[in-house]
Amino acid sequence: MQAGNPSEFNIDTDANSIRLDDLSREVYGVLGIPVDVIDMPTMLRKLKVAAAGRGPFLLSTPNLNFLVTSRLDSEFRETLLNSSLCPADGMPIVWMARLLGVPIKERVAGSDIFEALKSARPQRRLSVFLFGGAEGVADAACRKLNADSGGMICAGSLYPGFRSVEEMSTDAIINSVNGSNADFLVVALGAKKGQAWLQRNHDRLKIPIRAHLGAIMNFQAGMLKRAPANLQKIGLEWLWRIKEEPQLWRRYWNDGLVLLELVLTRVVPLLILAQWHRLIFQRQSQDLLITRAEAHQSIILNIKGFATGQHIGKAASYFRDALAEPKNLVINLSDTALIDVRFIGLLLMLNKWLKRERRQLTLRGLSPRVERLFRLNGFEFLLSA
Repeated sequence: MQAGNPSEFNIDTDANSIRLDDLSREVYGVLGIPVDVIDMPTMLRKLKVAAAGRGPFLLSTPNLNFLVTSRLDSEFRETLLNSSLCPADGMPIVWMARLLGVPIKERVAGSDIFEALKSARPQRRLSVFLFGGAEGVADAACRKLNADSGGMICAGSLYPGFRSVEEMSTDAIINSVNGSNADFLVVALGAKKGQAWLQRNHDRLKIPIRAHLGAIMNFQAGMLKRAPANLQKIGLEWLWRIKEEPQLWRRYWNDGLVLLELVLTRVVPLLILAQWHRLIFQRQSQDLLITRAEAHQSIILNIKGFATGQHIGKAASYFRDALAEPKNLVINLSDTALIDVRFIGLLLMLNKWLKRERRQLTLRGLSPRVERLFRLNGFEFLLSA
């Protein structure tokens, strides 16, 4: 284990000025996973707030492999749904999201987030703990971070060996991680195992910011070089990664086939439907009316009209009022003309909040049109919630 002297992270924004509130996130439902529209300065500001608050903040950075895995593994998908933020890491995610109407202006990759924190020059440096990677890599990365005078200091590192999630979740390991008193926990165990480990130990870990950033340790240790910026911008970083790690070709090949399938069977049909809906609804009012009814154990919200991004503020207000009472929530969509990916994102956050409080969200009364939109967008699992 390599240890440093952790110090506090410089807070240049009031920790109370930004409320980490899921219903306030600008999150969209993209082919079955949540994707936050966020720029790098806002991301860094939220991480500073999270570090100051010391509460759990799970950062997930979905790329194409995350999307592919989430379609096959509901537990992996759940780790994304439970995350505090999900900025788009991979360019295929950015491209497909834009095609589906998501206003993503930039890719916010995990590697870029780490480098931005590392390159900062705060008065007090962010302390990081490195967990996982190949043997010796985390120690090497830790030494290099501590030799740098930038915005980050390594509070320690731990190589747990090639073990199961359960075997890496012993009291001794968790206590060792927590004992660093770091601000930021970086995990590199392979995406599926890393996300599962973070999910399993969510309530036991004391480090506020946690993220699985698989290649970061190799980059920091000098074992691998990151792709040049021009390749990153045009979405060809994967070619560079194959050059650096030839064994990755099979994963990229399989993910590429799934990407092609998604474009043909999901994205293209959704684009066609979007054009059709513009034609049939162009002369109708795009208003949204929400009414509330009470049942013995549930609150019922009736959604009439267009459940779209322009009405997020109104819907979030009703949802907040409903969440204030210890009841299950029923969303009646029988009079909903249309739903878009921004509104689905809001429903994902609503469902997350309710599940955290052991309450249930039920969607009912969906028309064939609205149900088709849920299924094509990859959110059929919400219909059986």
